[in-house]
Amino acid sequence: MKRVSQLTVLALCLASVSTFAANMAPSLTLAQLQQQHGAVIDTRASAFFNGWPQTLSGTSGHEPAALNLSASWLKVMSDEQLSDWAKQHNLTPTSAIALYGSDNDNQAVKARLAKAGYQHISVLGDALQSAERLQRLPHFEQLVYPEWLHQMMQGKKVAAAPAGDYKIIEAAWGAPKFYLLNHIPGAGYIDTNDVESEPLWNKVSDDKLKALLAKQGIRHDTTVILYGRDVYAAARVAQIMLYAGVKAVRLLNGGWKTWSDAGLPVERGLPAKVTPADDFGAPIPGQPQLMVDMEQARGMVHRQDASLVSIRSWPEFTGETSGYSYIKPKGEIAGARWGHAGSDATHMEDFHNPDGTMRSAEDIAAMWKAWNILPDQHVAFYCGTGWRASETFMYARAMGWKNVSVYDGGWYEWSSHPQNPITTGPLTPESTL
Repeated sequence: MKRVSQLTVLALCLASVSTFAANMAPSLTLAQLQQQHGAVIDTRASAFFNGWPQTLSGTSGHEPAALNLSASWLKVMSDEQLSDWAKQHNLTPTSAIALYGSDNDNQAVKARLAKAGYQHISVLGDALQSAERLQRLPHFEQLVYPEWLHQMMQGKKVAAAPAGDYKIIEAAWGAPKFYLLNHIPGAGYIDTNDVESEPLWNKVSDDKLKALLAKQGIRHDTTVILYGRDVYAAARVAQIMLYAGVKAVRLLNGGWKTWSDAGLPVERGLPAKVTPADDFGAPIPGQPQLMVDMEQARGMVHRQDASLVSIRSWPEFTGETSGYSYIKPKGEIAGARWGHAGSDATHMEDFHNPDGTMRSAEDIAAMWKAWNILPDQHVAFYCGTGWRASETFMYARAMGWKNVSVYDGGWYEWSSHPQNPITTGPLTPESTL
């Protein structure tokens, strides 16, 4: 019986090793994969792909030309979405693919790709071992992730920590109805009505902006971390704060949903009482160049060194719809270039990963380049009234684009002046040159 038991155990061990070996993909170096003209896929969360180190002393960034297909996305990606993602990145079933990340993440992504017909899948054996070749967002720290924020709030040492005081603020339109039910512990609240106003929903006066910042206890040297149930609500407030002169403004990448999905602590009720700031400590606006007005926008069209960029859905851009119940004219600013957006005026799928975080900088830059929107230009984003434009502004800023701004008035203001040139119908990148 003892002999039989030992043989049984040995057989089980051999079967386990055999199964493990079958699941393990062969290993390739980056140089070997490049010789095969293959594709590298980073299976980690987008925060680490963007440049956040996984440990305080860890490497930062992703392998050259790597694609990001986080294992955490798989549960929300349909087969059709995965197919579209592969097609966008020119992957075919015959493509050589090498994965890197944790063993579990690699196995999950490998299984899903294999199910979709991709069989030439390896592990990148020398991944993240040569720090000098890794690539990252120039300002990855401007897009924070939930676990980083939670650790900082607990007083732990974190990478790219704020230099001084910081405040966490939720931003949304109207009364804080969702905030009252649950929000990030210690977060304040800003109603977007306090930073923009009718009739055109442009930013409020500098004096009103100064009063709001003082009320929130914010000085020019306060680090402000903003999040929203809608990312573009927080981005709208963030962009206006940067215009005002707050030096360090960050966004929770993916917004409230990423915090909630991470299962991190929440609290209920009204925001805590804030001690007002005695003085902003610097002139307002500190960065007036981050906003352009209608006259400046008019001067940017049909130029090679500038792009006036429409962050509106394709039906809005081509004049099928205005996108808004309160904006009647349909059409587009003549000479504006299409910067993509989403399916309608309230979505931004073209800029989002499946979990709502920012799509890779490489994907966004390629999308813009197709419409002659380039990083060495003066680029001014606009949408209907400024929210979607502000989100893309924050992404471009994280990507290191140096001369970016928002045309605050957007289509609402432009279309309310009959003398402004507009266009409708099928548009192409060439039509904007």
